[in-house]
Amino acid sequence: MQSVRVDVEQLQRFVADVFFKLGVPAPDARICADVLLAADLRGIESHGVSRLMLYVNRIRNGTLSPVTRLQVVREGPTTAVLDAQNGLGMVAGYRAMELAIRKARAYGLGAVVVRNSSHYGIAGYYALMAAKEGMIGMSFTNARPSVAPTFGVEPMLGTNPIAFACPTDEPFPFCFDAATSVSQRGKLEVLARLGKPAPEGWVIDREGRPATDSRAILAGLPKDLYAFLPLGGVGEELGGHKGYGLATMVELLCSALSGGPFLKDLSDQDAEGRPKPSRLGHFFLALDVQRFLPLEDF
Repeated sequence: MQSVRVDVEQLQRFVADVFFKLGVPAPDARICADVLLAADLRGIESHGVSRLMLYVNRIRNGTLSPVTRLQVVREGPTTAVLDAQNGLGMVAGYRAMELAIRKARAYGLGAVVVRNSSHYGIAGYYALMAAKEGMIGMSFTNARPSVAPTFGVEPMLGTNPIAFACPTDEPFPFCFDAATSVSQRGKLEVLARLGKPAPEGWVIDREGRPATDSRAILAGLPKDLYAFLPLGGVGEELGGHKGYGLATMVELLCSALSGGPFLKDLSDQDAEGRPKPSRLGHFFLALDVQRFLPLEDF
């Protein structure tokens, strides 16, 4: 496949215009464009502009609201529970981390959970928001079920990424952003577009056998015919139970703590295969470094 170079600012305007034309308010459209471009600029092409049609299709089929109306369910000095009411996850995530940062600035830390949301792009974007403010940031999200538990074959958990970011004495912050599975759907989509197979060890079928046909896997994932493996792979020998445990931790923080749905209830299809809202949950944490020691000493 031939690569094409596109001016970043021009592409960002185009993506924002697409969201705006679909009924997304202009400020929110710019947030969405910034999140997607940030992924591409960090080399995470599985979550960049290539995902634009995911949001376009969901807005068009009515499973995603173009206007994100965040409802405060419960709030304290350092915590909050927000309901995204099936709005854009990127907007909900941005506003939630903004709130966590404000709370951290006032009280030293801020923790915000969101329920009934949607795909929010790369987790690292939100952790980096805190790092840019001289804070430690963490961001987790659950996802539609696509990962089998250790010793299982049925997809029960999402890829459930974790992100951590903090300021440094370098021109750039430290950021760790990774799924708790060996890989995830976006990377499979990239391989399928290139006509390449998935590496052995990413995916298993319903018999627990390795699967590598990227296009067949993408077609079969919504039917539970395939499942990604947790970080560490099959069984316990290489630590697959650790990835499973981390994914479960993310599920608890994003679903149980927010009062939202979890596991199979996060599917984006109903029993007849028709699209439905995924109702995802997110978790955001901001810690003000200067409440512990001077920032220059960190």
